[in-house]
Amino acid sequence: MVETTVPQTGWNNPRMAEIIQKDGTWAFDGDTLRLTPGRDRNVGLLRRELGELAVPLQALAGVSFEQGRKAGRLRLRLRDGADPLLQATAGRLTEPHDPYQLAVEPDRYGVAEYVADELRRALALAGVSPEPSGSYLLPGPSLPVSVSAGDGTAGFDGERVRLEWNWKTEGAKASAGPRTIPLGDITGVEWQPAAGLENGHLRFLVRGAPVTAPPKYDPNAVELWGFRKDPLTALVAAAVQARLPHPSAAGPDPRRIPPQPAGERAGDDHDALLRRLRELGELHRDGVLTDEEFTLAKRAVLKRL
Repeated sequence: MVETTVPQTGWNNPRMAEIIQKDGTWAFDGDTLRLTPGRDRNVGLLRRELGELAVPLQALAGVSFEQGRKAGRLRLRLRDGADPLLQATAGRLTEPHDPYQLAVEPDRYGVAEYVADELRRALALAGVSPEPSGSYLLPGPSLPVSVSAGDGTAGFDGERVRLEWNWKTEGAKASAGPRTIPLGDITGVEWQPAAGLENGHLRFLVRGAPVTAPPKYDPNAVELWGFRKDPLTALVAAAVQARLPHPSAAGPDPRRIPPQPAGERAGDDHDALLRRLRELGELHRDGVLTDEEFTLAKRAVLKRL
């Protein structure tokens, strides 16, 4: 494997920076950073399906490189609101599936630091603001997209979402038959991967249909159990998100503080509230919730204990 730096022309595009690893390749030409997943078995299925991503410089807020004893890691930080995938997944993508991380072997630490420095230099020269973006700067997954996972199949063709159920679907939910939701009726998307003993879900928020049922019973949601293909449902979530009004048009995203499950709203069960506190702590520790959001959410739960 060979890393190269090639002279380029232009006042803000003096050279090219590239790093090639088993985990993938990052190549920056001064304007665009191209992220190509590797073929290593540790590369997550979601990254493989996304393929090469072309990230414009204007979408970046920063970059970091962390050395480790066995491997290092390059991490990109995108501007809030720049990428529909990150908007839809709300910081819940794990390392194997996060396209904005790259595992680096120890003998390439110098190259990784060089790439990070070149990105920082380009951001400074171009005067890119780290503030939230007022529009999506990446297009989201290509269409049509369809994924079978959990208790059903979710598909999106650009105009409507189609949900079809399988033999594992709860009876009452399956008896209603396949569900078609026009894009114009969708007000938001929730994507939550399974974690520990808690199931995840892909849920579409539909105008005039308040969320009152857990995903297992919700005809607008696919329940996820942590199986191999579950992360691919993020593709459907991101494709829909990319075609909804940008979050900046509606102010702060209320989904950053996850809604309480219906069972907890119905009765202030002590154990459920304790589980809620643990969940909020994990989201805060993982960086999904800010200090202020965590404090407000924790205070609301403690009032009910």
